[in-house]
Amino acid sequence: MKNKILLSPIFENAEFDSEPRREGLEALAKLADLDTHPTEFTERDAEGVVGVIASSSPFHLSFYEAAKDLRIIARWGVGYEKVNVDLATQYGVIVTISPEHMETVAEYTIAQWMATLKRVYTLNHLSHGGDFSIIRTYEAEASTLGLYGFGRIGQAVAKRAKPLLGDEGRLLVYDIREDIGELASKFGAVAVDHPMTLFRECDTVSLHVAGDDIIVTYDRLCAMKPHASLINPSRGNLVDDQAVNRAIRENRLWYYVVDDPVNGPREIHKNHPRIICTNHNAGITIESAIRLDLRTIGQVTDAIAGREPAYVLNRDVLNHPRVKAFLKG
Repeated sequence: MKNKILLSPIFENAEFDSEPRREGLEALAKLADLDTHPTEFTERDAEGVVGVIASSSPFHLSFYEAAKDLRIIARWGVGYEKVNVDLATQYGVIVTISPEHMETVAEYTIAQWMATLKRVYTLNHLSHGGDFSIIRTYEAEASTLGLYGFGRIGQAVAKRAKPLLGDEGRLLVYDIREDIGELASKFGAVAVDHPMTLFRECDTVSLHVAGDDIIVTYDRLCAMKPHASLINPSRGNLVDDQAVNRAIRENRLWYYVVDDPVNGPREIHKNHPRIICTNHNAGITIESAIRLDLRTIGQVTDAIAGREPAYVLNRDVLNHPRVKAFLKG
């Protein structure tokens, strides 16, 4: 039986069809049969699989136990919680990420920052409802922007935001990394000691944090200025949906923007004119999709060819006997 490579469903999305994608898949098909991966990875899907280009589908123990030929899981993106990296390392499977959309998410953040300051969503809602009022809006210059999380995306946002804030504006950042003070100063930002400072002092707070734990609770939302907005390009689970919906209704802040669809826990926000949901699209443009395609195709190709792929997440796995058996150097 010929080996198989399982692909994320994103490769079936015609919106992101491109010549580089088609050429990359054609080359990949010379190495193994290609198929779209399942919604969950179990032992039923493991036979003959040498590589996976993964979306956010969960990987179960039974898959790793049965996938005797599996060399690599290349994540189409940077989120890796569903891959179960510890199990992958235990079973000698390389896990890679593809940080090719950091600038894209940063642009999304800046776009939403501007849209919320200018009350674009409210003006659109009013106008379509027959209310042609002139309302109060705000300028970025001399305002205060807070970034909760200062990794690669937070830094990319800071690079773009600082000129818009001007000499009188303030850029405040919070992160638990030890070098945050020194790093913040490189971007003309000021590091704060507690996230509550961001919510109290900023006109806009933007979240750039990994993980699924709630970090924005009702008390933090109540600390915000009534005209302020919260932008969440990271994960919907970072914010208590019940709390933010209540806080918006109580006019404790003006907008909540989340890059998640209005379903599941976020269905509570349906039809709310000041809660903006954008279908987990912040990091996806035609340009970033091409970069993600080529990066993940290249990572799988390298692993099959016995080369170390780029952006290995679990570097300890490189010493696993199973990996050492197929890596050439």
